[in-house]
Amino acid sequence: MKTLANGQAYQEIWNVSSFFDLEGELISVEPHGNGHINRTYMLCSTTGKRYILQKLSDAFDIEKLMANVSSVITYIKEHFDPSSTMNLVYTKNGKSYHHDENGDYRVFDFVEHSKVLQNAETAEDFYQSAIAFGSFQNMLADFPAETLSEPIVNFHNTIDRYRIFHETLERDPMGRAKEVEEEIAFVLSEEEEAGTLQRMRESGQLPLRVTHNDTKLNNVLLDKESGKPICVIDLDTVMPGLSVYDYGDSIRFGASTALEDEQDLSKVLLDLDLFRIYTKGFLEACPNLTEEEIAMLPMGAKIMTLECGVRFLTDHIDGDHYFNIHKEGQNLDRARTQFKLVQEMEAHWDEMHSIVKELAARIR
Repeated sequence: MKTLANGQAYQEIWNVSSFFDLEGELISVEPHGNGHINRTYMLCSTTGKRYILQKLSDAFDIEKLMANVSSVITYIKEHFDPSSTMNLVYTKNGKSYHHDENGDYRVFDFVEHSKVLQNAETAEDFYQSAIAFGSFQNMLADFPAETLSEPIVNFHNTIDRYRIFHETLERDPMGRAKEVEEEIAFVLSEEEEAGTLQRMRESGQLPLRVTHNDTKLNNVLLDKESGKPICVIDLDTVMPGLSVYDYGDSIRFGASTALEDEQDLSKVLLDLDLFRIYTKGFLEACPNLTEEEIAMLPMGAKIMTLECGVRFLTDHIDGDHYFNIHKEGQNLDRARTQFKLVQEMEAHWDEMHSIVKELAARIR
C-alpha cells in the first residue's frame, strides 16, 4: 500500500474521497500545507480540478464546528460574491463532512492562483490582511452571531482566563511561581482593566459579532499576481464574539517588531506605522463598526495581547501542557514578549487613540 509522508494510509484518503461529490475520477493524493491541527491533502481529478481534503482533529465537537463553518460560508455565498469565501464540497448524501471509524473529513475546492504567506513580507501584506479580516467582519455584520456554537467556550473571556491563572498559581504544580514573581506581579496589576471587554460584552455596550479568532496572515488567501485578498480561511474557531477581538489579535501578532518567543525584550516594540496601516485597512473594509467599537480598538489590542501573555504564563506555571514548546522555558519567553508589548502599548496609548480617531474621521 502506498503511504503518504506523514504515515497516513494512502488508501484511507482515497476511499474517503469517494464519499464526496467530486468532479471526475480521483487521480492523485498528496500531503499539503503545514497546519498543526488538521491533516491536509491535495486531491486532483481527471478533469484537472483540485480539492483540499482535511482529516479533522478530534479536539473539537466536529458536528458543532462544521455547522458553524457551513452556516457562515452559506450566508456569505447567498449575500455576497460567492468567490469571497471558500467553497465547501458536500458529501453525496448532502452532509458537510464525512464520519467513519477512522475519523472526520471535509473537502473544499482548491482556490487556484492563490498563495499563503506565513509572515508579512511588506507593510502592504499586513494592510491586505486587514482588508481581508475587516471584509469578513463586514460581510457577517447582519449574521445572527448568537446562533453559532462556541467550539472553545470562554475563549476570549479574559475574566475567566484570570480565574484559571489564579487557580494554577494556587496549585503551582511545578514549583515555578517563585521564579516568575515579577511576571505574576505584572499580571495582577493589570487584572481590573483586563476584564473591560468582557464586562462590555455582558452589558451589551459592544455588539455581538461573528469573529474569526485566529487572525494571522496565514489564514488569508492572497491572489498570486495582485497580492490582494481572495478570502479568509480556517473557520474552525469562528464563534460569537467582539470585533475588537479579531482586530486586537492582529495587532498583537503583526505590529510587534519581534518574534513571539524573543528573549531579548529590547527588540520587542510596537511598530506604530504597522499599527496605522492595519487600522486603516480594517476601518476601510468594515465601515459598519459602531463608534463604541472604534473607540475600543486600542483596548482590544492591549487586552488580546495581555490575555495571550496570561495564557502563556499560566501554561508555564502548570508545566507546559497546552502550548507546544520546542525548548525549556519557551512559554515563559512568550509570556514576557506579550507583557513587554502591553507595556509598549501603554507607553504609546495616546498615540494609538489619536491614530484611530484620525483614521476613523477620515475614512468614515
